[in-house]
Amino acid sequence: MKKSLVLAMAMALGVTASAYAANPFSDVPAGHWAYDAVNKLAAEGVVDGYPDGTYGGDKLMTRYEMAQIVAKAMAKGANVDKLAAEFADELDSLGVRVANLEKKADNVKITGQIRASYRDVSGDRDGHEGKLRTRLFINGQVNEDWTYTARLQNEQVYSDEDAEDDAKVNWAFVSGRVGGVKMDAGRMDFVQGDVLDTRADGVKLAYGSDVKVFGWAMKALSDDVASLAIGDEEVFTKTEIEDGASLVEDGDRFYVAGVEANIGAVNTAVKYYNADNLRDQEIWEVALKGEVAKDLTLRGSWFYGDSDGYDGVADRLNESTDNNGWLVGLTYKGAKASKPGSWGLYANYSDRPFSTYLEPTVFSGGYAEYPDGLGAFTTDGYKGFEVGANVTLAKNIVAGVKYADFEGREDKGLGTPDAQVLWSEVIFTF
Repeated sequence: MKKSLVLAMAMALGVTASAYAANPFSDVPAGHWAYDAVNKLAAEGVVDGYPDGTYGGDKLMTRYEMAQIVAKAMAKGANVDKLAAEFADELDSLGVRVANLEKKADNVKITGQIRASYRDVSGDRDGHEGKLRTRLFINGQVNEDWTYTARLQNEQVYSDEDAEDDAKVNWAFVSGRVGGVKMDAGRMDFVQGDVLDTRADGVKLAYGSDVKVFGWAMKALSDDVASLAIGDEEVFTKTEIEDGASLVEDGDRFYVAGVEANIGAVNTAVKYYNADNLRDQEIWEVALKGEVAKDLTLRGSWFYGDSDGYDGVADRLNESTDNNGWLVGLTYKGAKASKPGSWGLYANYSDRPFSTYLEPTVFSGGYAEYPDGLGAFTTDGYKGFEVGANVTLAKNIVAGVKYADFEGREDKGLGTPDAQVLWSEVIFTF
Protein backbone atom coordinates (compact mmCIF):
# COMPACT_ATOMS: atom_id res chain seq x y z
CA MET A 1 0.00 0.00 0.00
CA LYS A 2 1.45 3.39 -0.99
CA LYS A 3 2.04 6.06 1.62
CA SER A 4 -0.02 8.52 -0.44
CA LEU A 5 -3.05 6.25 -0.06
CA VAL A 6 -2.42 5.90 3.65
CA LEU A 7 -2.29 9.69 3.87
CA ALA A 8 -5.73 9.99 2.32
CA MET A 9 -7.10 7.37 4.72
CA ALA A 10 -5.50 9.06 7.72
CA MET A 11 -6.93 12.45 6.78
CA ALA A 12 -10.40 10.89 6.59
CA LEU A 13 -10.05 10.05 10.28
CA GLY A 14 -10.32 13.73 11.13
CA VAL A 15 -6.87 13.91 12.74
CA THR A 16 -5.83 17.56 13.05
CA ALA A 17 -3.16 19.58 14.80
CA SER A 18 -3.60 22.81 16.69
CA ALA A 19 -0.48 24.25 15.11
CA TYR A 20 1.92 23.43 12.31
CA ALA A 21 5.30 21.94 13.25
CA ALA A 22 8.47 22.55 11.30
CA ASN A 23 8.76 20.35 8.23
CA PRO A 24 10.16 17.04 9.59
CA PHE A 25 10.62 15.24 6.24
CA SER A 26 13.27 16.12 3.68
CA ASP A 27 11.30 14.51 0.80
CA VAL A 28 8.14 16.61 1.43
CA PRO A 29 9.20 20.18 0.50
CA ALA A 30 7.06 23.23 1.19
CA GLY A 31 5.62 23.24 -2.34
CA HIS A 32 4.51 19.58 -2.22
CA TRP A 33 0.74 18.91 -2.54
CA ALA A 34 0.75 16.90 0.71
CA TYR A 35 2.89 19.34 2.73
CA ASP A 36 0.16 20.68 5.06
CA ALA A 37 -1.53 17.30 5.61
CA VAL A 38 1.74 15.48 6.38
CA ASN A 39 2.81 18.17 8.82
CA LYS A 40 -0.53 17.90 10.66
CA LEU A 41 -0.20 14.13 10.96
CA ALA A 42 3.41 14.40 12.08
CA ALA A 43 2.51 17.05 14.67
CA GLU A 44 -0.09 14.72 16.16
CA GLY A 45 2.39 11.87 16.24
CA VAL A 46 0.35 9.69 13.88
CA VAL A 47 3.18 9.34 11.31
CA ASP A 48 6.89 9.63 12.02
CA GLY A 49 8.64 8.59 8.79
CA TYR A 50 11.91 6.72 8.46
CA PRO A 51 15.16 7.06 10.47
CA ASP A 52 16.85 8.87 7.57
CA GLY A 53 14.37 11.75 7.93
CA THR A 54 12.23 10.90 4.91
CA TYR A 55 8.49 10.26 4.70
CA GLY A 56 8.75 7.69 1.90
CA GLY A 57 5.39 8.46 0.32
CA ASP A 58 6.12 6.42 -2.81
CA LYS A 59 7.04 3.23 -0.95
CA LEU A 60 4.70 0.30 -0.35
CA MET A 61 3.58 -0.12 3.24
CA THR A 62 3.24 -3.40 5.12
CA ARG A 63 0.12 -4.30 7.12
CA TYR A 64 2.21 -4.02 10.29
CA GLU A 65 3.22 -0.44 9.43
CA MET A 66 -0.42 0.41 8.70
CA ALA A 67 -1.46 -1.10 12.03
CA GLN A 68 1.02 1.18 13.78
CA ILE A 69 -0.64 4.25 12.24
CA VAL A 70 -4.09 2.95 13.20
CA ALA A 71 -2.92 2.34 16.77
CA LYS A 72 -1.63 5.90 17.05
CA ALA A 73 -4.85 7.31 15.60
CA MET A 74 -6.85 5.29 18.14
CA ALA A 75 -4.73 6.69 20.94
CA LYS A 76 -5.66 10.19 19.75
CA GLY A 77 -9.37 9.31 20.02
CA ALA A 78 -10.04 9.00 16.27
CA ASN A 79 -13.06 6.92 15.24
CA VAL A 80 -11.40 4.14 13.23
CA ASP A 81 -13.64 1.13 13.91
CA LYS A 82 -13.47 -0.19 10.36
CA LEU A 83 -9.69 0.04 10.22
CA ALA A 84 -9.40 -1.47 13.70
CA ALA A 85 -11.50 -4.44 12.59
CA GLU A 86 -9.40 -4.91 9.43
CA PHE A 87 -6.07 -4.81 11.29
CA ALA A 88 -7.23 -6.50 14.51
CA ASP A 89 -4.59 -9.24 14.44
CA GLU A 90 -1.73 -6.81 13.83
CA LEU A 91 -3.05 -4.50 16.56
CA ASP A 92 -3.15 -7.42 18.99
CA SER A 93 0.50 -8.11 18.24
CA LEU A 94 1.23 -4.48 19.13
CA GLY A 95 -0.59 -4.90 22.43
CA VAL A 96 -3.59 -2.84 21.34
CA ARG A 97 -6.78 -4.62 22.39
CA VAL A 98 -9.79 -4.42 20.06
CA ALA A 99 -13.18 -5.28 21.52
CA ASN A 100 -15.17 -8.05 19.83
CA LEU A 101 -17.85 -5.52 18.94
CA GLU A 102 -15.28 -3.41 17.11
CA LYS A 103 -14.00 -6.43 15.20
CA LYS A 104 -17.51 -7.13 13.95
CA ALA A 105 -18.68 -3.55 13.51
CA ASP A 106 -19.89 -4.28 9.99
CA ASN A 107 -21.32 -7.74 10.66
CA VAL A 108 -24.87 -6.55 11.46
CA LYS A 109 -26.51 -3.42 10.08
CA ILE A 110 -29.88 -1.92 11.00
CA THR A 111 -31.62 0.52 8.70
CA GLY A 112 -35.18 1.80 8.63
CA GLN A 113 -38.05 3.50 6.87
CA ILE A 114 -41.04 5.47 8.11
CA ARG A 115 -43.95 6.17 5.76
CA ALA A 116 -46.90 8.42 6.54
CA SER A 117 -49.66 7.98 3.95
CA TYR A 118 -53.20 9.15 3.33
CA ARG A 119 -55.70 7.61 0.92
CA ASP A 120 -58.97 9.25 -0.12
CA VAL A 121 -61.41 7.12 -2.12
CA SER A 122 -64.40 8.37 -4.10
CA GLY A 123 -66.81 6.83 -6.57
CA ASP A 124 -68.57 3.63 -5.55
CA ARG A 125 -66.44 3.29 -2.41
CA ASP A 126 -66.24 6.60 -0.57
CA GLY A 127 -63.86 6.71 2.35
CA HIS A 128 -60.43 7.64 3.60
CA GLU A 129 -57.56 6.09 5.52
CA GLY A 130 -54.39 7.42 7.11
CA LYS A 131 -51.50 5.15 8.08
CA LEU A 132 -48.10 5.37 9.70
CA ARG A 133 -45.88 2.46 8.73
CA THR A 134 -42.52 1.83 10.40
CA ARG A 135 -40.01 -0.70 9.13
CA LEU A 136 -36.67 -1.80 10.57
CA PHE A 137 -34.36 -3.85 8.36
CA ILE A 138 -31.75 -6.12 9.94
CA ASN A 139 -28.95 -7.37 7.70
CA GLY A 140 -26.40 -9.84 9.02
CA GLN A 141 -23.29 -11.22 7.34
CA VAL A 142 -23.23 -15.01 7.76
CA ASN A 143 -19.99 -15.49 5.84
CA GLU A 144 -18.36 -14.20 2.66
CA ASP A 145 -21.10 -15.72 0.49
CA TRP A 146 -24.29 -15.65 2.58
CA THR A 147 -26.34 -12.97 4.36
CA TYR A 148 -29.48 -12.90 6.51
CA THR A 149 -32.23 -10.28 6.21
CA ALA A 150 -35.16 -9.61 8.52
CA ARG A 151 -37.81 -6.89 8.57
CA LEU A 152 -39.82 -5.75 11.57
CA GLN A 153 -42.93 -3.79 10.57
CA ASN A 154 -45.51 -1.85 12.55
CA GLU A 155 -48.61 -0.16 11.12
CA GLN A 156 -50.80 2.40 12.84
CA VAL A 157 -54.09 3.49 11.26
CA TYR A 158 -54.29 7.01 12.68
CA SER A 159 -57.58 7.73 10.87
CA ASP A 160 -59.34 5.06 12.97
CA GLU A 161 -59.30 5.49 16.73
CA ASP A 162 -60.36 1.88 17.26
CA ALA A 163 -57.67 0.34 15.05
CA GLU A 164 -54.98 -1.68 16.78
CA ASP A 165 -51.29 -1.43 15.99
CA ASP A 166 -49.93 -4.34 14.03
CA ALA A 167 -46.28 -5.20 14.69
CA LYS A 168 -44.58 -8.31 13.33
CA VAL A 169 -41.49 -9.69 11.66
CA ASN A 170 -42.61 -10.19 8.07
CA TRP A 171 -39.25 -10.84 6.41
CA ALA A 172 -36.81 -13.56 7.39
CA PHE A 173 -34.64 -14.97 4.63
CA VAL A 174 -31.09 -15.87 3.66
CA SER A 175 -29.29 -14.88 0.45
CA GLY A 176 -26.24 -16.40 -1.15
CA ARG A 177 -24.88 -18.37 -4.06
CA VAL A 178 -24.89 -22.03 -4.95
CA GLY A 179 -22.31 -22.32 -7.67
CA GLY A 180 -23.18 -19.58 -10.13
CA VAL A 181 -26.83 -19.39 -9.04
CA LYS A 182 -28.00 -16.60 -6.72
CA MET A 183 -30.52 -17.84 -4.14
CA ASP A 184 -32.92 -16.17 -1.71
CA ALA A 185 -34.87 -18.48 0.58
CA GLY A 186 -37.36 -17.83 3.37
CA ARG A 187 -40.19 -15.34 4.00
CA MET A 188 -39.94 -12.25 1.77
CA ASP A 189 -41.68 -10.14 -0.87
CA PHE A 190 -42.24 -11.67 -4.29
CA VAL A 191 -42.79 -8.76 -6.67
CA GLN A 192 -43.42 -8.71 -10.39
CA GLY A 193 -45.47 -5.55 -9.93
CA ASP A 194 -47.78 -5.66 -12.97
CA VAL A 195 -48.97 -9.19 -12.17
CA LEU A 196 -48.05 -10.15 -8.60
CA ASP A 197 -46.97 -8.34 -5.44
CA THR A 198 -47.27 -10.45 -2.33
CA ARG A 199 -45.37 -11.65 0.71
CA ALA A 200 -44.78 -15.40 0.81
CA ASP A 201 -42.63 -18.29 1.97
CA GLY A 202 -40.48 -19.60 -0.83
CA VAL A 203 -37.31 -19.49 -2.86
CA LYS A 204 -35.91 -17.29 -5.64
CA LEU A 205 -33.22 -18.45 -8.04
CA ALA A 206 -31.40 -16.32 -10.62
CA TYR A 207 -28.52 -16.91 -13.01
CA GLY A 208 -26.66 -14.49 -15.27
CA SER A 209 -26.21 -10.74 -15.54
CA ASP A 210 -26.61 -9.31 -19.06
CA VAL A 211 -29.03 -12.14 -19.77
CA LYS A 212 -30.70 -13.26 -16.55
CA VAL A 213 -32.78 -16.38 -16.11
CA PHE A 214 -34.86 -16.64 -12.94
CA GLY A 215 -37.38 -18.87 -11.22
CA TRP A 216 -39.57 -18.47 -8.13
CA ALA A 217 -41.65 -20.89 -6.08
CA MET A 218 -43.75 -19.69 -3.16
CA LYS A 219 -46.68 -20.26 -0.80
CA ALA A 220 -48.67 -17.08 -0.18
CA LEU A 221 -49.59 -15.53 3.18
CA SER A 222 -52.66 -13.44 3.98
CA ASP A 223 -55.27 -12.84 6.64
CA ASP A 224 -59.04 -13.20 6.93
CA VAL A 225 -61.08 -14.96 4.25
CA ALA A 226 -64.52 -13.78 3.08
CA SER A 227 -66.82 -15.16 0.39
CA LEU A 228 -68.52 -13.78 -2.71
CA ALA A 229 -71.93 -15.00 -3.85
CA ILE A 230 -73.91 -14.40 -7.02
CA GLY A 231 -77.56 -14.78 -6.14
CA ASP A 232 -77.91 -17.64 -3.66
CA GLU A 233 -74.82 -19.47 -4.84
CA GLU A 234 -71.35 -18.95 -3.43
CA VAL A 235 -68.95 -18.59 -6.33
CA PHE A 236 -65.60 -18.68 -4.51
CA THR A 237 -63.80 -17.00 -1.68
CA LYS A 238 -61.56 -13.98 -1.64
CA THR A 239 -59.23 -12.52 0.96
CA GLU A 240 -59.57 -9.18 2.69
CA ILE A 241 -56.22 -7.72 3.68
CA GLU A 242 -55.46 -4.48 5.44
CA ASP A 243 -54.93 -2.52 2.23
CA GLY A 244 -58.13 -3.63 0.47
CA ALA A 245 -59.54 -6.58 -1.41
CA SER A 246 -57.06 -9.29 -2.37
CA LEU A 247 -57.15 -12.17 -4.81
CA VAL A 248 -54.43 -14.06 -2.93
CA GLU A 249 -55.37 -16.52 -0.20
CA ASP A 250 -53.30 -18.10 2.53
CA GLY A 251 -51.76 -21.26 1.14
CA ASP A 252 -52.04 -20.39 -2.56
CA ARG A 253 -49.00 -21.57 -4.46
CA PHE A 254 -47.37 -19.57 -7.24
CA TYR A 255 -44.57 -20.34 -9.65
CA VAL A 256 -42.81 -17.75 -11.79
CA ALA A 257 -40.12 -18.21 -14.43
CA GLY A 258 -38.61 -15.77 -16.86
CA VAL A 259 -35.69 -14.39 -18.80
CA GLU A 260 -34.55 -10.75 -18.94
CA ALA A 261 -32.03 -9.20 -21.31
CA ASN A 262 -30.84 -5.87 -22.68
CA ILE A 263 -31.11 -5.61 -26.44
CA GLY A 264 -29.39 -2.38 -27.34
CA ALA A 265 -31.01 0.34 -25.25
CA VAL A 266 -34.17 -1.72 -24.63
CA ASN A 267 -34.72 -3.98 -21.64
CA THR A 268 -36.81 -6.98 -22.63
CA ALA A 269 -38.41 -9.71 -20.55
CA VAL A 270 -40.59 -12.77 -21.06
CA LYS A 271 -42.25 -14.16 -17.94
CA TYR A 272 -44.52 -17.10 -17.14
CA TYR A 273 -46.79 -17.36 -14.08
CA ASN A 274 -48.56 -20.48 -12.85
CA ALA A 275 -50.97 -20.13 -9.94
CA ASP A 276 -52.44 -23.00 -7.95
CA ASN A 277 -55.24 -20.82 -6.58
CA LEU A 278 -58.98 -20.21 -6.85
CA ARG A 279 -58.67 -19.32 -10.50
CA ASP A 280 -56.09 -21.94 -11.51
CA GLN A 281 -54.30 -19.39 -13.66
CA GLU A 282 -51.56 -19.36 -16.25
CA ILE A 283 -50.23 -15.99 -17.43
CA TRP A 284 -47.64 -14.99 -20.04
CA GLU A 285 -46.09 -11.53 -20.03
CA VAL A 286 -43.88 -9.85 -22.63
CA ALA A 287 -42.40 -6.55 -21.38
CA LEU A 288 -40.30 -3.85 -23.06
CA LYS A 289 -38.69 -0.81 -21.45
CA GLY A 290 -36.32 1.82 -22.78
CA GLU A 291 -35.35 5.48 -22.80
CA VAL A 292 -36.97 7.32 -25.73
CA ALA A 293 -35.50 10.74 -24.90
CA LYS A 294 -33.26 12.19 -22.19
CA ASP A 295 -34.74 11.22 -18.80
CA LEU A 296 -37.95 9.95 -20.48
CA THR A 297 -38.62 6.20 -20.25
CA LEU A 298 -41.37 4.33 -22.09
CA ARG A 299 -42.53 0.89 -21.07
CA GLY A 300 -45.20 -1.50 -22.25
CA SER A 301 -46.42 -5.02 -21.52
CA TRP A 302 -48.69 -7.51 -23.22
CA PHE A 303 -50.37 -10.24 -21.18
CA TYR A 304 -52.08 -13.47 -22.10
CA GLY A 305 -54.00 -15.22 -19.34
CA ASP A 306 -56.00 -18.39 -18.99
CA SER A 307 -58.13 -18.81 -15.87
CA ASP A 308 -60.15 -22.01 -15.51
CA GLY A 309 -61.54 -20.86 -12.18
CA TYR A 310 -62.90 -17.63 -13.61
CA ASP A 311 -64.45 -19.35 -16.64
CA GLY A 312 -66.91 -20.97 -14.25
CA VAL A 313 -67.95 -17.57 -12.91
CA ALA A 314 -68.25 -16.17 -16.42
CA ASP A 315 -70.56 -19.03 -17.39
CA ARG A 316 -72.86 -18.19 -14.49
CA LEU A 317 -73.04 -14.62 -15.80
CA ASN A 318 -73.64 -15.74 -19.40
CA GLU A 319 -70.42 -14.05 -20.48
CA SER A 320 -66.95 -15.12 -21.55
CA THR A 321 -63.69 -13.66 -20.37
CA ASP A 322 -60.99 -12.15 -22.58
CA ASN A 323 -57.46 -13.50 -22.54
CA ASN A 324 -55.42 -10.50 -23.75
CA GLY A 325 -54.45 -7.46 -21.70
CA TRP A 326 -51.95 -4.65 -21.96
CA LEU A 327 -50.49 -1.61 -20.25
CA VAL A 328 -48.32 1.32 -21.27
CA GLY A 329 -46.42 3.80 -19.10
CA LEU A 330 -44.19 6.87 -19.24
CA THR A 331 -41.71 8.02 -16.59
CA TYR A 332 -39.82 11.31 -16.53
CA LYS A 333 -36.81 11.53 -14.24
CA GLY A 334 -37.49 10.34 -10.67
CA ALA A 335 -36.87 11.36 -7.08
CA LYS A 336 -33.67 10.00 -5.52
CA ALA A 337 -33.57 9.88 -1.72
CA SER A 338 -29.88 10.82 -1.69
CA LYS A 339 -30.36 13.87 -3.92
CA PRO A 340 -32.45 16.74 -2.46
CA GLY A 341 -34.50 18.56 -5.06
CA SER A 342 -34.66 15.62 -7.47
CA TRP A 343 -38.15 14.85 -8.77
CA GLY A 344 -40.10 12.76 -11.22
CA LEU A 345 -43.42 12.28 -13.01
CA TYR A 346 -45.13 9.14 -14.30
CA ALA A 347 -48.33 7.94 -15.94
CA ASN A 348 -49.70 4.46 -16.70
CA TYR A 349 -52.77 3.14 -18.51
CA SER A 350 -54.02 -0.44 -18.14
CA ASP A 351 -56.65 -2.61 -19.82
CA ARG A 352 -56.50 -5.90 -17.94
CA PRO A 353 -58.94 -8.83 -18.21
CA PHE A 354 -59.41 -10.72 -14.98
CA SER A 355 -57.35 -13.65 -16.26
CA THR A 356 -54.17 -11.56 -16.80
CA TYR A 357 -53.23 -10.65 -13.23
CA LEU A 358 -52.92 -12.17 -9.79
CA GLU A 359 -52.46 -9.21 -7.45
CA PRO A 360 -50.67 -6.20 -8.97
CA THR A 361 -48.94 -3.59 -6.83
CA VAL A 362 -51.58 -0.90 -7.43
CA PHE A 363 -54.06 -3.01 -5.46
CA SER A 364 -51.92 -4.94 -2.98
CA GLY A 365 -50.11 -1.75 -1.93
CA GLY A 366 -53.34 0.17 -1.37
CA TYR A 367 -52.53 2.79 -4.00
CA ALA A 368 -55.79 2.03 -5.82
CA GLU A 369 -59.02 0.10 -5.27
CA TYR A 370 -60.62 -2.78 -7.04
CA PRO A 371 -63.67 -1.17 -8.61
CA ASP A 372 -66.36 -1.33 -5.93
CA GLY A 373 -64.20 -3.80 -4.03
CA LEU A 374 -65.86 -6.69 -5.88
CA GLY A 375 -65.39 -5.27 -9.35
CA ALA A 376 -62.58 -7.67 -10.18
CA PHE A 377 -65.04 -10.50 -9.59
CA THR A 378 -68.26 -9.08 -11.01
CA THR A 379 -66.72 -7.59 -14.16
CA ASP A 380 -64.04 -8.89 -16.48
CA GLY A 381 -61.10 -7.19 -14.80
CA TYR A 382 -60.39 -3.47 -14.80
CA LYS A 383 -59.19 -0.60 -16.95
CA GLY A 384 -58.03 2.91 -16.18
CA PHE A 385 -55.07 5.13 -15.48
CA GLU A 386 -52.79 6.42 -12.76
CA VAL A 387 -50.64 9.56 -12.71
CA GLY A 388 -48.18 10.61 -10.05
CA ALA A 389 -45.24 12.73 -8.98
CA ASN A 390 -42.48 12.49 -6.39
CA VAL A 391 -39.86 14.87 -5.03
CA THR A 392 -36.97 14.65 -2.56
CA LEU A 393 -37.65 17.34 0.06
CA ALA A 394 -34.36 16.78 1.86
CA LYS A 395 -31.81 14.01 1.99
CA ASN A 396 -33.64 10.72 2.68
CA ILE A 397 -37.07 12.43 2.79
CA VAL A 398 -39.23 11.79 -0.29
CA ALA A 399 -42.84 12.94 -0.84
CA GLY A 400 -45.20 11.53 -3.43
CA VAL A 401 -48.74 11.94 -4.69
CA LYS A 402 -50.77 9.73 -7.03
CA TYR A 403 -54.23 9.79 -8.57
CA ALA A 404 -55.74 6.53 -9.86
CA ASP A 405 -59.06 6.04 -11.66
CA PHE A 406 -60.09 2.45 -12.39
CA GLU A 407 -63.39 0.97 -13.43
CA GLY A 408 -64.79 -2.44 -14.25
CA ARG A 409 -63.71 -3.48 -17.72
CA GLU A 410 -66.95 -5.07 -18.97
CA ASP A 411 -70.43 -5.21 -17.52
CA LYS A 412 -71.30 -8.76 -16.47
CA GLY A 413 -74.87 -7.90 -15.61
CA LEU A 414 -74.09 -6.63 -12.13
CA GLY A 415 -73.13 -3.08 -13.04
CA THR A 416 -69.79 -1.56 -14.00
CA PRO A 417 -68.43 0.01 -10.81
CA ASP A 418 -65.59 2.48 -10.63
CA ALA A 419 -63.34 3.99 -7.97
CA GLN A 420 -61.00 6.97 -7.81
CA VAL A 421 -58.15 7.20 -5.33
CA LEU A 422 -55.97 10.13 -4.30
CA TRP A 423 -52.88 8.80 -2.53
CA SER A 424 -50.20 10.89 -0.80
CA GLU A 425 -47.17 9.87 1.22
CA VAL A 426 -43.95 11.05 2.84
CA ILE A 427 -41.15 8.50 3.30
CA PHE A 428 -38.21 8.92 5.69
CA THR A 429 -35.27 6.49 5.42
CA PHE A 430 -32.39 6.10 7.83
